[in-house]
Amino acid sequence: MLIIEIDGITHDNNISQAKDMRREECLAKAGFKIVRFTDEEVLNNIAGVISKLEIIIVEIEASFPLIPLQRGTKSGGYKPVR
Repeated sequence: MLIIEIDGITHDNNISQAKDMRREECLAKAGFKIVRFTDEEVLNNIAGVISKLEIIIVEIEASFPLIPLQRGTKSGGYKPVR
């Protein structure tokens, strides 16, 4: 399972970063993959963010093979939106 986080200026302080790290550790132990982007990345380079997410999704699918209907397509596999 994938969690995508968009961090803004509120994540620039040590307290928020420490909370994020603790939460990420718990989620990772539960089997989640956490991907972080800054709000600046999303606002200024959405194409790059989408490309990174597509690569990550393909990697996740390769490491957790599912039957085709579980992947949301009849043929199976991730189909990028363009």
